Amino acid sequence: MTETPADRPERRLLVVVERGYRGTVETQFADVLYAVREFHQRSRGLDLLLRGLAAGYAVETDHVPAVRLGTRTLDTLPDPRASVRTLIDDGVAVHVEEPDLARLGRSAADRLLPGARRVAAHALTDRWNDYERVWFL
Repeated sequence: MTETPADRPERRLLVVVERGYRGTVETQFADVLYAVREFHQRSRGLDLLLRGLAAGYAVETDHVPAVRLGTRTLDTLPDPRASVRTLIDDGVAVHVEEPDLARLGRSAADRLLPGARRVAAHALTDRWNDYERVWFL
């Protein structure tokens, strides 16, 4: 008999985010990490893998997101680091691929947000069968 996801209630979702910048103004109310949080709340739980430029979402910085349009400055933009902190607090396992973290500079690994975990390149690829679904956002 073939096992189904319902037979394995402990199986989680894996969400992979690679693209680090998706626009500013148009995502200020519902960015990709907001969607990840919604998926987590409506599922059995999920793991988040940040790679590519999205690895920077899990690195501490003093930068405050803002954009200037003409004479107006918008400073109510999404803060991906705050969103990652919220996800970690909510119980999401946040993984960051080491090569992409290294591309952010020598100190990036030392500034990784508490609770985020470094993983080797493609380490989670070998575990895709352990997940109910794998989504790329």
